Amino acid sequence: TKLILLSVISVFANFLSAFSGGGAGLIQLPLLIFIGLPFLNALATHKLASVALGLGASFRHIKEKTVRPKMSLLIICFGIPGVILGANTVIIIPSNYSTLFLGLLTLFIALYSLKLNKIENLGLKKKLTKRKLYIGCVVLFLIGFLNGSLTSGTGLFVTLWLVRWFGLSYKDSIAYTLVLVGVVWNATGAIILGTISNIKWEWIPVLISGSFIGGYLGAH
Repeated sequence: TKLILLSVISVFANFLSAFSGGGAGLIQLPLLIFIGLPFLNALATHKLASVALGLGASFRHIKEKTVRPKMSLLIICFGIPGVILGANTVIIIPSNYSTLFLGLLTLFIALYSLKLNKIENLGLKKKLTKRKLYIGCVVLFLIGFLNGSLTSGTGLFVTLWLVRWFGLSYKDSIAYTLVLVGVVWNATGAIILGTISNIKWEWIPVLISGSFIGGYLGAH
């Protein structure tokens, strides 16, 4: 019964995530905790499975050639150190506090979403000064920290930040998020967390297949 539930939820969550540019963790991670996994184990298991979402979506977006080297390098160089720091920080935080912070982050995203009726100036290229570029990179580092520690909703943060600050189109921002956050950031977090916590390996095939299928369909 658990495997059937995990399969259905995984496809659904990752379909929505690929469609909207993030958010699988808002559904999948709390579900893993709800059905009995400790926070760190659930986080490591979810991160490993989420890599498949990125791979599933990558096939579609790389074919469309929407992911370009310069922006990709920016997201990797400033996001990965944040992910590493976040993953090493969450290790030392008690599980009950981590779960509380996850709930507060989810609540914040819910309240923010109620106010977000539309994203303005889609695809409007903005001139980036050095100051704006520095701020943009610092925020990517902070989102990377959240990705490594709580993970939930950070893909959405990256997508919205790329649109609002860097002036990318919503479609292009989703591509960067799914390919770079979904694969590179999440793989980094999964490696770090997987070495210090127990991944629920018997659930991984179901979660990965759901992530891959949902990711490809949502990107398509």
